[in-house]
Amino acid sequence: MNYIFYFLIVISVVVGAINGKLQDVVNSIMSGAELSVKIAFSLIGIMAFWLGIMRIAEKSRLIAFISKILRPITKVLFNELPPDSPAIGDVAMNFTANAFGLANAATPFGIKAMEELQKESDNKTTATNSMCLFLGMNTAGFQLIPTTVLAVLVGIGYKNPTEIIAPTLLVTTIAFVSAIIMAKIGQYLSNNTLNLKKVKEEVND
Repeated sequence: MNYIFYFLIVISVVVGAINGKLQDVVNSIMSGAELSVKIAFSLIGIMAFWLGIMRIAEKSRLIAFISKILRPITKVLFNELPPDSPAIGDVAMNFTANAFGLANAATPFGIKAMEELQKESDNKTTATNSMCLFLGMNTAGFQLIPTTVLAVLVGIGYKNPTEIIAPTLLVTTIAFVSAIIMAKIGQYLSNNTLNLKKVKEEVND
């Protein structure tokens, strides 16, 4: 990834020099660096505030309570798992933490969920349908509170940063539902393919 950015910088400088606008390129680099530092410092306050709020929610067991409410839904989505699988609780905790922007808490829950999902698989080298579903839902990034984006908008002096909450909720919901649908379609096709192979093997025998 670093090579890509290095390549883009070199190309920008070369094109700027060819077009006689090297000074504009240098000015853009300097102004961009200055802006990035300003945004980084402005993020400290808002991120500290939201992370503090989310930490309170975590310590007060609010997130655990919400994940408990989501547990029945998780059982329906991950219907290949046993009802008492510990992975279901970890998945619910991961999505709850992500929804509230508590990424630091969501990461260990996500890793633990993947480990538990792998334990349920007979083939340890191949991702199961449940693992693919979890990955798709996690990548979709459903969020009730887009903490990072709000912090960036506040940092650059945007007048009404909270107006992005509704569009973000809509977009992430669509992405979340789409990920579930696509994963379930893939699961259906995968199961049909396996069943067809079994039938062919039985016929050949």
